[in-house]
Amino acid sequence: MLYANTTEKLRQLETELKVHGLWSSVPPSNEAMANTSPFSCDVMSFENWVQFIFIPKMEQLINAQNALPSNIAIAPMAHHVWSHQPHLHGLIKIFDELDRMLSEQ
Repeated sequence: MLYANTTEKLRQLETELKVHGLWSSVPPSNEAMANTSPFSCDVMSFENWVQFIFIPKMEQLINAQNALPSNIAIAPMAHHVWSHQPHLHGLIKIFDELDRMLSEQ
């Protein structure tokens, strides 16, 4: 059930990013993709990190039936980046729900 619910939240994130024009057809550079700083915030936008790092990593874990992270806190970054943009509060809500769901497993 956790895998199905997480997959649904990932789909919601993808849909919302696309609706708001934040989904990119161009991936970050190989150097940016290899960055290990939190959210790779010094080399790519948060929405690019979500699209190219977070969603694929979560999908890999789900597809392999590996344990999902239980100590996750992505919502605070979403609040930091998007809270001043009311039209993006739906994205923040999805991260709030995802963080809560994974932390309660």
